[in-house]
Amino acid sequence: MEVRDLHPWPATPEAALAIQDRLRPLLVLDEPGPAEPRTVAGLDVSYAGDGGGTGARLAAAAVVLDATTLDVLEESVVTGTAAFPYVPGLFAFRELPALVEALRGLETTPDLLACDGYGVAHPRRFGLACHLGVLTGLPTIGVAKTGFVGAYEPPGARRGDASPLTEGGEVVGRVLRTQDGVKPVFVSVGHRAGLDDACRAVLDLARDHRLPETTRRADRLSRDALTARPPAA
Repeated sequence: MEVRDLHPWPATPEAALAIQDRLRPLLVLDEPGPAEPRTVAGLDVSYAGDGGGTGARLAAAAVVLDATTLDVLEESVVTGTAAFPYVPGLFAFRELPALVEALRGLETTPDLLACDGYGVAHPRRFGLACHLGVLTGLPTIGVAKTGFVGAYEPPGARRGDASPLTEGGEVVGRVLRTQDGVKPVFVSVGHRAGLDDACRAVLDLARDHRLPETTRRADRLSRDALTARPPAA
């Protein structure tokens, strides 16, 4: 699939901040997104060891699922090293180079991208899901395991219960219970998707587990790539 080259990969936090500022106006946040996507791609990155610092070994995976059956239609995985340091709010720049290559390895162009991370629920309203949405032009949402910014009241205990995630008086996402009595996930819009449709998609993808199947499959693929033996010479 096509991913646009809109900027070089930055070497410093200052350069990364400038890229976020330049790309943020390209976000489309007033579209509802696909109400019934046929295909959804899950994206995730795994790290060897503690994943800290530059030079950490990583694997980025993109897995395309049939949105109705949740069957895997296509997979792409790329291994490499993190070239950008860990900086809160700029974590996407550690993962984007490999994720972009994984996406380019797909023949399928999915109807929706579901990232393991944040969209506008971000200090500068430009998390990983926003960045990937702008680069691909595709509807993109973020589904995070833990909160990053904002305040919220705990949602009810039943599947589908939700509460707004707010920061500075602005709703930046939703805290969504995907299974009865389990910890919620944090859903935010990335690009060309509405929050209602994003939450509906997450529930459709999380039929039996806390995390959506897109995240689970991409996580498994990336972890397997890190532990795979290299081919014999």
